[in-house]
Amino acid sequence: MALDSASTFLFVPGDRRDRFGKAAASGADVVVLDLEDAVAPGDKDAAREDARGWLAAGGRGVVRINAAGTKWFEADAELVRAAQAPVMLPKTEQPAVLAELTGLPVIALVETALGVENARAFAAAPGVARLAFGSVDLAAQLGVAHDDRAAMDPARSRLVLASAAAGLPAPIDGVTTRLDDLARAGEDARRARRLGFGGKLCVHPRQVEPVRTAFAPTTSELAWARRIVKTAGLSAAAIDGQLVDKPVVDRARRLLEAHARGEIR
Repeated sequence: MALDSASTFLFVPGDRRDRFGKAAASGADVVVLDLEDAVAPGDKDAAREDARGWLAAGGRGVVRINAAGTKWFEADAELVRAAQAPVMLPKTEQPAVLAELTGLPVIALVETALGVENARAFAAAPGVARLAFGSVDLAAQLGVAHDDRAAMDPARSRLVLASAAAGLPAPIDGVTTRLDDLARAGEDARRARRLGFGGKLCVHPRQVEPVRTAFAPTTSELAWARRIVKTAGLSAAAIDGQLVDKPVVDRARRLLEAHARGEIR
């Protein structure tokens, strides 16, 4: 599935090549080969070679490289350039660093206060495919709990607005760290969708299905969209007691078109 329409992004540690195939078979729209937080400093070079081998053999995935300014960044950037692989750039803060990844689709992971403040600028930069929210790192910087919704939602909304202003697809929400609570993963995803997100990062294969379900339109939503498209005319009208004008009709049509393409199920 294309990056712009994917809703489930599954991380797999870059130094666990034995898990790459399992992640690809998990049903996730996108597998993210993680060379950053999931890999200890002493294993970075080996993980990079494992990712290189997987991609060279025809495996597919986004590569989360190490952040600009780290000693691994240049070698990681060389890997994704050579493989022409989509890349997730952690701790994105300034548009200038994106020049190192020219020609590649980039998911800009926003994990710092400066990144949130500058999100509008790099969302408009060439090559940026989507924004993603790094809630855990940002919460640590702010001194709040990463699962405190009241504390984190203002930053989430900033990413939604920055994406819309730049004409990007809806951003990707951060992880749910409670691995044994699949209901929480689904609940977090449904809430993110209400805020305007279009996908979510997953850290375990079991989270994929509840997240996918949460981002799919419900039966009642599809019925509403079909009724709006069928009933609405060229001017504003009242349908089911609600004012319906062009923006509402456009939203209904987009939902039905995406569903028909299989982008949301």
